[in-house]
Amino acid sequence: MNESTIPVVDFEKISDQVECNKLREACEKWGCFRIINHSIPATLMAEMKTVIGTLLDLPMEIKMRNIDVAAGSGYMAPSAANPLYEALGLYDLGSSQAVHDFCSQLDVSPHQRQIMEKYGKAIHDLAAKVGQKMAESLGIQGAGFEDWPCQFRINKYNFTPEAIGSLGVQLHTDSGFLTILQDDENVGGLEVMDNDSGSFVPVPPFPGSLLANLGDVAHAWSNGRFCNVKHRVQCKEATKRLSIATFLLAPKNGNVEAPEEAVDHDHPRLYQPFNYEDYRKLRLSKKMRAGEALELLRLA
Repeated sequence: MNESTIPVVDFEKISDQVECNKLREACEKWGCFRIINHSIPATLMAEMKTVIGTLLDLPMEIKMRNIDVAAGSGYMAPSAANPLYEALGLYDLGSSQAVHDFCSQLDVSPHQRQIMEKYGKAIHDLAAKVGQKMAESLGIQGAGFEDWPCQFRINKYNFTPEAIGSLGVQLHTDSGFLTILQDDENVGGLEVMDNDSGSFVPVPPFPGSLLANLGDVAHAWSNGRFCNVKHRVQCKEATKRLSIATFLLAPKNGNVEAPEEAVDHDHPRLYQPFNYEDYRKLRLSKKMRAGEALELLRLA
């Protein structure tokens, strides 16, 4: 796999069989793809980037008010493992109370909050639509993702001249179903693993597009058909890098479980049903950040 083969899916054409097949192949082979013509205005994306830059530049004592609601959902300060990285988090982007609490913690202005709410609704709607089209690509009709909670994380990488060549964030998979990433349109560094060779492939900036990454829940929910992409961020240049990640997590009520349509003679059920929050805690407690924890849930 090389840079030019990271799939690009046109969501204006997603009802066409050719584009639907391209989506399925991207999910099965790579676990990631670029989305173009996604209908989120470029002006809103730019406004949102301005807001997150302001929030991530707040004094440390204010950012530390952003506490966890679920494991790993609050402020992440630079650490020994990821010294160049910090992030702010908002659990359940669709909850007006959660948005209110996040904004109160960080003294967000009414204008900033308005932009966040508008962006949050647009990106949540898109994530649900992408999930539906992923399901349809496997022949699964009527799968609904609208009520699945979304977690929101805004990321800053403080790349310095001394850090060039080092990791901004370690190799991992995402724990949820689907991540929609608005990455930095000017600064690269994201790399995904080619499952065939084990080598890393740069994901260069692609202004105006969004990147979809599939996580552990997508792999289990699809009964192993979809790939949970391993990825990392490397420091390529001495500059600040910003990104906005929206994680479509898992069913709010009920377990993660492959639909009956994904199970047949050639694809026996691979994983026991599991609660997402229990799974996320398992990943953290076992320090299994690259999908290994799924093996603990594999059926005999």
